[in-house]
Amino acid sequence: MTLRPEHFAALAYLVLGPLVGGLIAGLDRKLTARLQGRIGPPLLQPFYDLSKLFSKRIAPVNRLQFPLVASHLFFAILTGVLFFWGSDILLIIFVLTLAGVFLVLAAYSTGSPYGAIGAERELILMTAYEPMVILTLVGLYEAARSFNFYEIYSAPTLLIFKLPGIYIGLVMVLVMKLQKSPFDISTSHHAHQELVKGLTVDLGGPALGLVELAHWYESIYLYAIVFLFFSANLWVALAGLVATFFLVILIDNVTARVNWQTALAMAWLVALVMGAGNLIPFYLITRGMP
Repeated sequence: MTLRPEHFAALAYLVLGPLVGGLIAGLDRKLTARLQGRIGPPLLQPFYDLSKLFSKRIAPVNRLQFPLVASHLFFAILTGVLFFWGSDILLIIFVLTLAGVFLVLAAYSTGSPYGAIGAERELILMTAYEPMVILTLVGLYEAARSFNFYEIYSAPTLLIFKLPGIYIGLVMVLVMKLQKSPFDISTSHHAHQELVKGLTVDLGGPALGLVELAHWYESIYLYAIVFLFFSANLWVALAGLVATFFLVILIDNVTARVNWQTALAMAWLVALVMGAGNLIPFYLITRGMP
């Protein structure tokens, strides 16, 4: 088999994913601390935390927990490999959803009331952001006439101008998938909130390390989707990525957590107004008015 650039991209993602994802997590924590008037941890603190988790003894609550967490990591990594390999992004999103299902099952398997609450809220989040994810895929297809990552990447014009509403909806999906306020209803990195680490409250040591590693891998291809909206120009794309990264952190730090009912309503409202409101006129213009 002849190796092509996309094969090397998939291999680079597989090998360098933990490094890049860890640096993204470290920068996120550093900037969050600065916005809150704190010095914050070192940039490499996520790597120190992960090494400490993996140095602990494996002590799962039951026999199912660790295999389910490992499956979550496997499908999270597979999502990114398929993404950079150039597979159909429609298939990729289904694999990403499967990764989330395994994490929910791991939380349910413990029998803990806090884990169960976190798992139920994570399922609600999945119900909330999936419509916007589907609209994003349809919007990218309509703009590039393909579900292939590299064909969308090669679009001659900036897709952000064609799909501004879809982009805004995608930012909301990012906030949800990265467990940021106001949508961090299933778990939280803020100690003052009423449910702290609900989804992963019963995970510790290497099991929690696998979840963190999966989160690092996941953040890379989520931002890669953002990259597609600006990919017609490399410098504009880099600026768009940085701006989106700061925007997600800003939203996290200036908004208070909402309850699951509000999260669900807000997500569907954004999908309807920004997503469908952008997609329907764009479709009519590109396909011709009846």
